[in-house]
Amino acid sequence: MLEIDGRAAVVLPDNVLFEGGAGETIRRRLLKQYDLHTMLRLPTGIFYAGGVKANVLFFERKRAREEPWTSKLWVYDFRTNKHFTLKQNPLRREHLQELVDCYLPGKDRAERVESERFRAYDYDELLSRDKVNLDITWLKDASLEDADALLPPEVIAQEIVEDLQAALREFAAIADALTNRPGARVESSSAAY
Repeated sequence: MLEIDGRAAVVLPDNVLFEGGAGETIRRRLLKQYDLHTMLRLPTGIFYAGGVKANVLFFERKRAREEPWTSKLWVYDFRTNKHFTLKQNPLRREHLQELVDCYLPGKDRAERVESERFRAYDYDELLSRDKVNLDITWLKDASLEDADALLPPEVIAQEIVEDLQAALREFAAIADALTNRPGARVESSSAAY
């Protein structure tokens, strides 16, 4: 649906970056027929329910040609060693300033420079990865190597509560939809919730 020379930013869960089959076919097509120039790896829970990691792919649609349109994919890791919550540490615009500085909006991407969180990968390098896997990581997660880097127990407990509340709301919406569909049987239950 994107017009020639149209630009898009699409939010996708992690599994779209590495699954085989149709996922691999789509990644190959995206790299060849579009200029997939930037990927933002987001922390858990920013766009999807708690526990689901998301990414934003930035690309442009191009006219058909033999050679691939993607020459270099720039990946910004905003996930590793970053932690945000809805209440205690919400994501704010200023947290994204380094990404904006690296992205260089309105400037030639040839001017981009690699940093600790911003790396470039060539088309051939991407294609050589198993199943054209775009789940690219290079930073070490401090919490996996150092127990002192773990979040405080009260933060972990609050996140669990938020995740469970979100799941309960989703299940309640499903139950309501099933109850209110035509021909649904409603039976009384004495089970306590």
